[in-house]
Amino acid sequence: MVKAQLVFTKYAHSYKVDIPNLEELSVQQIKQLQDFVSFRNGMFDFDTYSFKIQKTLEYHEFVKLIKELNIESTCKENRELYKEIPRVGFGQYKGMPISDLPDSYLLWLKSNYHGEQKDIFLKEITKRKL
Repeated sequence: MVKAQLVFTKYAHSYKVDIPNLEELSVQQIKQLQDFVSFRNGMFDFDTYSFKIQKTLEYHEFVKLIKELNIESTCKENRELYKEIPRVGFGQYKGMPISDLPDSYLLWLKSNYHGEQKDIFLKEITKRKL
């Protein structure tokens, strides 16, 4: 049986796990992962082969949890630093890199947002020449 490849990325208030070999897993393995995510009130995204859970967790804690639950997998940590990538701190795009925001939303923020990230949004608008 193929083991699930789990790539763990820690964020400030959540963690995301990519599963690059999701299509190779059995229905039973996928169901086991779905149950893991559902029990933790997370979101499984079949379009991106990943799941995200709104809870702070360290990589070693995640590995221990996966082993305790007997989920056959190999785990790897993605060491992308969360703070180096400016991300939206609120609303429907919370956690999304500012560079990935739609132009229309950035323009809306320009007129309607007055919070601490205003300068970052304005820099992105200038960068895109909007």
